[in-house]
Amino acid sequence: MVPDDKDWTWTLERPCPDCGFDPTTVDGPDIASLVTAYTTPWTDVLARPDVAARPNPSTWSPLEYACHVRDVCDLFADRVQLMLDEDGARFANWDQDVTAVESAYAAQPPVVVASEIPVAAARLSAAYAGVSGSQWERRGVRSNGSEFTVLTLGRYGLHDLRHHVWDVGASVD
Repeated sequence: MVPDDKDWTWTLERPCPDCGFDPTTVDGPDIASLVTAYTTPWTDVLARPDVAARPNPSTWSPLEYACHVRDVCDLFADRVQLMLDEDGARFANWDQDVTAVESAYAAQPPVVVASEIPVAAARLSAAYAGVSGSQWERRGVRSNGSEFTVLTLGRYGLHDLRHHVWDVGASVD
């Protein structure tokens, strides 16, 4: 696999031409329910007979994307909590491609991943459901210097969740 080193923060400013996610339409209080909506399709995706097959050598299989989605939910839940605990929080580097290899995404049992995604999604959803008032503007900084607020981190995470549903040919609508 060729590592994905694109800077995806542009998705905070304009709609994604691929998956259609538009960050400008998402209000903070909507994030919790959208996390659930954007992770629900994975149960059906993970039941596909070819779930572990890569469409080509440079693209993750639906199973690998599902593992990534699970881990994104957990990572973002941790980051939201860190931002709420510490304004200006610094996020440790997270290399999704290294995680995929070290965690053997391609070899994980689909039925187990299908049971883990709703748990991770519920954790992220709960983190956002508890945010109010000025907490939306608390800040965090990623290891590459990208700055987020609790709100923009939520929008950024939502794009990731929705985009990966699109990547595997599923729908959230």
